[in-house]
Amino acid sequence: MTIQQFIEILRIAASADTSADPNGWTESNPLWGHCAVASLLVQDYFGGTLMRGSLENSDAYKHLRSHFWNLLPQGEIDVTAEQYPDLTFNDLPKEPRERERVLSHPDTLRRYELLKTRFEERLKPEV
Repeated sequence: MTIQQFIEILRIAASADTSADPNGWTESNPLWGHCAVASLLVQDYFGGTLMRGSLENSDAYKHLRSHFWNLLPQGEIDVTAEQYPDLTFNDLPKEPRERERVLSHPDTLRRYELLKTRFEERLKPEV
């Protein structure tokens, strides 16, 4: 699977109930609020390191607190970049984040497990 194929499946699997901001989620912006859980999924399939950037200095996005993306052997990748039309991870101070720490938040764990299940269902061949 390529990163582009991964993102296409992710867009289909994502929904309001897997978003960190379900009230802000829309069908036209399906990856809104999915950076943490999507980055965990990227790590499941491609390995690498989770990266976190603070959104505290962004008036438009500070209510989300953090943005996550991945550092892979081929470089940094942000599979949810489309959720922010005016911001990239390069604009944020960054630090690596341990998977266990991200998953220690009960709602993140719930959203990740639900998104992973839906993602994997879309990988199964139709019978």
